[in-house]
Amino acid sequence: MKRSELPGRHSLFWKLALLLVAFCLLMIWLSWSWGRYMEERNQFLSDEARGTLSRYAAQAEQAWQHDGRHGVDDWLQSMELREASWVGVIGGNLQSLSSEPLNEAEVQHLTFLRGLDWPIHKKGRPWLRVPFPKEPSAGILVIELPERFVPGKYRVFWRVITNGVIPGLFTLLLCVGLYRLLVVPLNSLREQANAWRADQLNVRLSSGMTQRPDELGDLARAFDSMSERLQTTVAVQQQLLRDLSHELRTPLSRLRVASEGEQGLPQLRERIGREVDGMQRLVEDTLQLAWLDTDRTPLPDEAIQVQALWEMLTDNACYESGWPSLQLQCSVDASCWVRGHLNTLAQALENILRNAIRHSPEGAIVRLDGQRDGDYWHLWLQDQGGGVAEADLERIFSPFIRLDGSRPGDGGFGLGLSIARNAVQRQGGLLWAENAGAGLRLNLRLLADDGVASSDAFASRLAPTVELGSPQVV
Repeated sequence: MKRSELPGRHSLFWKLALLLVAFCLLMIWLSWSWGRYMEERNQFLSDEARGTLSRYAAQAEQAWQHDGRHGVDDWLQSMELREASWVGVIGGNLQSLSSEPLNEAEVQHLTFLRGLDWPIHKKGRPWLRVPFPKEPSAGILVIELPERFVPGKYRVFWRVITNGVIPGLFTLLLCVGLYRLLVVPLNSLREQANAWRADQLNVRLSSGMTQRPDELGDLARAFDSMSERLQTTVAVQQQLLRDLSHELRTPLSRLRVASEGEQGLPQLRERIGREVDGMQRLVEDTLQLAWLDTDRTPLPDEAIQVQALWEMLTDNACYESGWPSLQLQCSVDASCWVRGHLNTLAQALENILRNAIRHSPEGAIVRLDGQRDGDYWHLWLQDQGGGVAEADLERIFSPFIRLDGSRPGDGGFGLGLSIARNAVQRQGGLLWAENAGAGLRLNLRLLADDGVASSDAFASRLAPTVELGSPQVV
């Protein structure tokens, strides 16, 4: 069983885990700190109550020290006006320090007295003992807790707040965090998908989405890449259709003129055949270019010996152009092996070679050369034509671009180099142009191979495998 890998450092998993852990810790802290605070408010006397009762004890002690029982009696009478509670001053032997003795019920209450710091759990008003502040052994103040000091009046209310409202608010904050972390980015992705459905392929996600380092950022960048790819593909297809319709007008116009002319039937048939062949090549080349640009299915690759492939390509090129083989030279030795799809690479090299022959003067030399560059072979095809302007070095790879001003079909349709670049790029290679010496140099960068197969075995496979001169790429 394959061991699953941990999420990356910027994974969305860690953000969600951090958010949930923070929420749990916050709830634990709330339960401990806020619960303790509410417990003190609902089960213990407030500071105000403790201060008032302590002050009463100090007054009772002062009355006993100054006037004895008479002083205590006067103070108790004044307390009857202050508090609607039983108040007594008791000595160390549990005897009343006032003139009025304790009855049996009051003595029984003295056995269940509570201190000021004790929790008050029972309902009702408990009896409290407050020692004299200066001489605690001299006596204590016993008082039935006044109603206004009884804690827990809003106990039910605070329980609702503590156990319901506050956890609900924090849960709502958690939901807001999850919404911003997950739902908002998903809504952005949904909006872009809806834009695609409405044919708005130029819509892109915000930089905040595409710059995220987590899985949603990867998804956003994939969405933008798909959107850009779709927009480019649609634009290329539309441009190809426009260019194809424009290129077809010229042969169709010539056919109309020929059909309305008074030339003989053999000449008319020859003209029609020539124009139909040109239009067929145009349509097939355009379809091939569109297929290379849109199809991203990986091509099966194999080891290809460039020297053997070049020899077969030059045989066909010499037959088509009438050039002697001495003018098509190869300086690449038999050790040059590359990885690629045989038919696709053959079609690309054939188009490059035809372009070089077409733009080279009579008697010129077209040479293929190359050198090993790490894991790649750098090949270049040098002609002796006039070259092109520096500003046009990239334009020559655009469809239907003819810098020599030739008519459509006479010098090609301007599709050969476009097909060649797309074919090379489909194999992970590069194709670019530069001016070198008196002509144009077309450079290819292809993945190198060790070349374990024999040259004879590879050459024997070329004839039945490569469909030279065919606009289709298998």
